[in-house]
Amino acid sequence: MSDSKKKLSFLTVISTVICVVFVCEAAAPAAAIGNQQFFWWIFLILTFLLPYGLIVAELGTTYDGEGGIYDWVRDGLGDKWGARISFYYWVNYPFWIASLATMFPDILGMVFGVSFELPVALAIELAFVWIVYLMGRSKAADSEWVLNGGALIKVAVAVIVGALGIWYAMENGFASDMSPHTFLPELTNVNALGYLSIIIFNFMGFEVICTMTDDMADPKKDIPKAIITGGLAIAAIYLFAGFGIGAAVPADQIDPDYGMIYALQTMVGDSAIFKIVCIAFLITLFANMAAWSFGVNSVARYAAEHGNMPKVFASMISKDDMPNGANLVNAVVASLVLALQLVPIEAISEGIFWMLFGTSVVFLLLTYIPMFPAFLNLRKNDPNRERVFTFPFKGALMKVAIAVPCIELVLAIVATIVPLSAEEVSEKVPMLVIFLVLLVIGEVVRVWSARGRKEEYKGLTPELAAERLAAEAEADAEWRRLNPPHPAASRGARP
Repeated sequence: MSDSKKKLSFLTVISTVICVVFVCEAAAPAAAIGNQQFFWWIFLILTFLLPYGLIVAELGTTYDGEGGIYDWVRDGLGDKWGARISFYYWVNYPFWIASLATMFPDILGMVFGVSFELPVALAIELAFVWIVYLMGRSKAADSEWVLNGGALIKVAVAVIVGALGIWYAMENGFASDMSPHTFLPELTNVNALGYLSIIIFNFMGFEVICTMTDDMADPKKDIPKAIITGGLAIAAIYLFAGFGIGAAVPADQIDPDYGMIYALQTMVGDSAIFKIVCIAFLITLFANMAAWSFGVNSVARYAAEHGNMPKVFASMISKDDMPNGANLVNAVVASLVLALQLVPIEAISEGIFWMLFGTSVVFLLLTYIPMFPAFLNLRKNDPNRERVFTFPFKGALMKVAIAVPCIELVLAIVATIVPLSAEEVSEKVPMLVIFLVLLVIGEVVRVWSARGRKEEYKGLTPELAAERLAAEAEADAEWRRLNPPHPAASRGARP
């Protein structure tokens, strides 16, 4: 790697974390849980974010390949699971793009006081998809303005909404009961439990920065610092925004689709502030998708190169060395998914945002479950590799710290797509059907992609790990031989 290559500053790395992980549109569904969201936020920060973030920090600084989570799972569990998670990781993205695209016409309509018919709305949605495609053609290091600007606008929107919500409550009284007992969890409230997946979803994405190691000046230091600093900052922003939304709008009246926008409208009406924040909110959607594209496309490309995703995902833009194949497939699939709005079934056409967003959330959560056993296998089979940052828990405590997030992920997935009451059947059955169909498609894609591969990689064994370390040491020694330090520099003398 050339030293002259443009590098991401640490500020940009932090901005990338915020831009990728912090999702403005996810604050409202979490706030719909009511005051108990604060209990769940704190509980999940301790039991999920902490172990997940620390594991990602160790894996990201120990294994510096640009494949990120795909590399970790493939080395830990082999090609089969590497292929599965690469598909899950990828498929969440076009569904997410499509879900955000459906927000555009409605919010633009609120800003300009118009209502778009389906053909016009669909055209606006497709424009969003293909603009995101064009943004995904740029390298992360050449898109600092997107990452930094996107993070700044996201934080500003969340803080403004939170502050306005508190102001509104001070002027008009709190919209929700603020009694101490309302902050305790209601385990019997199945509707609230369904939104817990959104809180976990709000913590996802730290591994994306691990796919940008080539663009970082010092990834071994920057990654753990960015995860810890960014994680705490993001949690604080979510809590502040969620409190503001809940202060202005009763929990049972918060719309999971446009809750933040409707809450803002309640606070300030159709004022200039409302219109400005709406436009800023729409800009954050572009930034969020652009930031995610860097990680998703890299993972898909790496998987395709190993025969674990279709070869089209490995095609590159020669000039920029970017995975354009993955980027193009994202746009095509998202465009086709948006066509679901033409289906004359109300449960599908009317609840399109939550159906697409919920499906995206489920597949993203599913991606992370294999990461935890893969981490244990890598600890066991590759013990001699230098670890700049080490997961602090050991023995039985480490196993518990790893098991709990896995259980939470499974429960969150079930609560999101499985109807737990009669009222949820019409809403969740379409998501469940799509989920099962995509699981089958994923297995077909896995088998089909493996055609022509000489042998299946079973994962890193102690023997392979030793061979890899020896080869890396030999390559490092050869590099040092060919690039000896300047004599004056080695003595600390001036020329």
